[in-house]
Amino acid sequence: MSRWIVYSFLIIAFANCKGEKTVALDATNVFESKGVEIPVYDFESFKPLLTIADGKTRVVNFWATWCKPCVAELPYFELINSKYPEDKVEVILVSLDLPSQVESKLIPFIKKQKIQSKVVLLDDPDANSWIPKVHKNWSGSIPATIIYKDGTVNFYERSFTYNELEKELKKIL
Repeated sequence: MSRWIVYSFLIIAFANCKGEKTVALDATNVFESKGVEIPVYDFESFKPLLTIADGKTRVVNFWATWCKPCVAELPYFELINSKYPEDKVEVILVSLDLPSQVESKLIPFIKKQKIQSKVVLLDDPDANSWIPKVHKNWSGSIPATIIYKDGTVNFYERSFTYNELEKELKKIL
């Protein structure tokens, strides 16, 4: 009987592993309101998210609620998020909104737009330091997007149509 318990435990333990690497990010704060949770990171805490090598393709979009082209393309990222299985593609929306406006603007925006992708807030005032660390060609303009998988990284400092975004995603899938 105890042998079956041990075997059952081992099967459950290995079935849940799947060889996935997890990256623990230490949020400096978390805003929670109206069923929405937004972790806040400084750049050093956020940086590991840009280099996860676990076989999954990540689409990391830098945006803000006050950026009209950013807001216009968000539905395309949401469509990618819903179309591709979460074990193959992860969409991460990195808000550059001010922390003082998270509860008054960002969270209501996320609720109104029914955003399902992961949203994080990057709050690091030393943008001149961290922008080139995100990508050497980034001037700091938004929207900006990184699509990466393992060692392959493509950077775009522009907005997308859905077809353009999916075409770029498929280059890495």
